[in-house]
Amino acid sequence: MRYVSTRGSAPVLDFEGVTLAGLASDGGLYLPEEWPQFSAAEITAMRGLPYAEVAARVMEPFIGDSLTPERLRELTEQAYGRFSHKAVVPLVQMDQQHWLMELFHGPTLAFKDVALQMLGLLFEEFLSRRGKKLTLVGATSGDTGSAAIDAVAGRDGVEIFMLHPEGRISDVQRRQMTTVLAPNVYNIAISGSFDDGQAAVKRMFGDDALKGTLRLGAVNSINWARLLAQVVYYFTSALQLGAPDRPIAFSVPTGNFGDVFAGYVAAKMGLPVAKLVVATNVNDILHRALSAGDYSAGEVTPTAAPSMDIQVSSNFERLLFDCGGRDGAALATQMAGFETSRAMMLSDLQRSSAAELFTSIRVDQDAMAQTMRRAHQYCGQVIDPHTAIGFDAAMKADLPSDVQVVTLATAHPAKFRDAVERATGTRPALPARMGDLFSREERCVSLPGDYEALTAYILEHASPSA
Repeated sequence: MRYVSTRGSAPVLDFEGVTLAGLASDGGLYLPEEWPQFSAAEITAMRGLPYAEVAARVMEPFIGDSLTPERLRELTEQAYGRFSHKAVVPLVQMDQQHWLMELFHGPTLAFKDVALQMLGLLFEEFLSRRGKKLTLVGATSGDTGSAAIDAVAGRDGVEIFMLHPEGRISDVQRRQMTTVLAPNVYNIAISGSFDDGQAAVKRMFGDDALKGTLRLGAVNSINWARLLAQVVYYFTSALQLGAPDRPIAFSVPTGNFGDVFAGYVAAKMGLPVAKLVVATNVNDILHRALSAGDYSAGEVTPTAAPSMDIQVSSNFERLLFDCGGRDGAALATQMAGFETSRAMMLSDLQRSSAAELFTSIRVDQDAMAQTMRRAHQYCGQVIDPHTAIGFDAAMKADLPSDVQVVTLATAHPAKFRDAVERATGTRPALPARMGDLFSREERCVSLPGDYEALTAYILEHASPSA
């Protein structure tokens, strides 16, 4: 399997190469040169298999010679053996048509664990093979940071510098990062928004001077291997609801577009996906892009769903590339214009191709709170703000009654206990395995969102041989 950049001029790499590279050298994102296809019979054959086995089967066509099938299965079993639910990502029924896919049974209570537990093992595998060290840099709007830190803390050959917007994530999210005291973990609280941190990280990957000193890697969903691991749960949930004999729709609370793009990948592989509902909060750049073709970034509005408080969705570039005829040079020009003006219009081809599978719905703060109350009152489920946005969009999507709709429940409600309590009157408790989170020591440094200050700190603290 060969991987190409969305901007057309970076070297073609194999799976091991894209895992360690993260962002492409031309500023683009890597995608497979072609989409692997499963037949209906091959999808049917996955019914009833353990999650780790389905993961190995779904991921194997993308990995090529980078891992043997036997080693891949060892890694998937190790990655998903740490989850607190035997199903890894169980389904919960809400009514006759709607389901929640619980993605929060991993070690940090968020959907990012499903991908990052696997990514941490892949980093360790490939780095030990090469005898190299890797400096991971990332920005988080809440959950990526804690999941990435848990996945690599104490692992050989890798260190991580994670940026988060100071004061704009929940106390649980912050402490899940800052209480990890492993020597290879560095937490940085920056002034500004997630988008400021993400922009700094992307700039680092284009900084030749920095890359001449450090070998940089990515844990955000710009890393293809992380996104690939998220494709798996679309298959497992659809299989439980009758796929491939019936199409299934998914509603996805969306910020950086990686999670919902994984659903697009599943559809390209042959999974019968009826519709992908892109659920945004008031930071609605993706809704405007998909509904009106207007991809224009505004100012970030802080909300009770901080992981969605994003105005520049990095993974959207992958969709624009695939839906725009895979013309890397044209997309490079389009993205250069956006990076200058923070505004662009989608082409007719991009809009029409995306509309075949995607729809979008904007959910405001009041509707989010009402949905948390409704889920608690009528379905007996306490859900977090992000899941509420996805569930509200699922209910409003006007899908045919015979189409089962799965909303991705992306975080445990205890990660957002204040918002959940305000909406429902119920204060969710942390699982017992995390009960001492608020008594643990924290370690974090506060820095301005200034590129020079951030890179100076990283260069000062990164391992000289990384």
